[in-house]
Amino acid sequence: MSKPETISFYEFFERFPNEEAARLFFENKRWPNGVECAHCGSHEVSECKDHKPMPYRCKSCRKHFSVRVGMVLSESRLPLHKWLMAIYMMTTARKGIPSTQMARELGITQKTAWFLAQRIRETWLASQGGGMGPTVEVDETYIGGKERNKHAGKKLHAGRGAVGKVAVMGIMERGGNVVAGPITHANGPTLKGIINGYVAKGSTVYTDNHRGYQGLSGYHHFSVNHGVGEYVRDQAHTNGIESFWALLKRGYYGIYHHMSAKHLHRYVNEFSFRHNTANVSTLQFIEMTAGRMTGLRLTYKELING
Repeated sequence: MSKPETISFYEFFERFPNEEAARLFFENKRWPNGVECAHCGSHEVSECKDHKPMPYRCKSCRKHFSVRVGMVLSESRLPLHKWLMAIYMMTTARKGIPSTQMARELGITQKTAWFLAQRIRETWLASQGGGMGPTVEVDETYIGGKERNKHAGKKLHAGRGAVGKVAVMGIMERGGNVVAGPITHANGPTLKGIINGYVAKGSTVYTDNHRGYQGLSGYHHFSVNHGVGEYVRDQAHTNGIESFWALLKRGYYGIYHHMSAKHLHRYVNEFSFRHNTANVSTLQFIEMTAGRMTGLRLTYKELING
């Protein structure tokens, strides 16, 4: 398999040197067959002089609009060029990029950069369908700060290990895609229910010896016993999904330093989406992201209160 084409920051600016180039990129991605009204869908559209108050006016519903209307870009005052630059940065940063660094490179505040990144992550939260198989690895991990590193007032004094952390479950097709997300309880009904929802019946499922997987029916289930040092037995292992956890945790400890439980699903999905698109080029990844933005909206109030 050939290595996907990547473009440098210099090449990115050659392709998209200014705001006009960014606008045309988003418009061509959203309206490949020509501009249509973002309000009523009509093709009877006229371009406004100097693009004021907006670039286009619909002759059918008589409303003005731009490519931002009806997209996650809606009501953002940031130039489209900065949106495109942010997507590029999040595309090429395999372990993620902190909002502080994004803020410095885009010349915006950290708060604005954080909101911008969360809206881009929102586009990657498209439904993850079932039908995974025929061979999958299933595992769970725990995300959160270590008790010994917390301030005295925030320590739970309830032990170590998973205490104070959020459980995250992942399913990976062997050599293929992964779906992952936070779960409320790492118990049998929860774990088996998620497997039933995503994995096709009759598939081969490899897990560790967590008791929540015991009695899994409808599948060819094999497990390895990590408790006695067994990590590989013939084809039975969970090395693939554990490698994914390792990358997620390097992003947690080395880049983000903290992922709140409220927004953890977006961060986990960021790593899942990047893993699942590892074989597409940088430009294709940017196009995929832009193509998912239509019909989405995420306000700051929704984000902090959700």
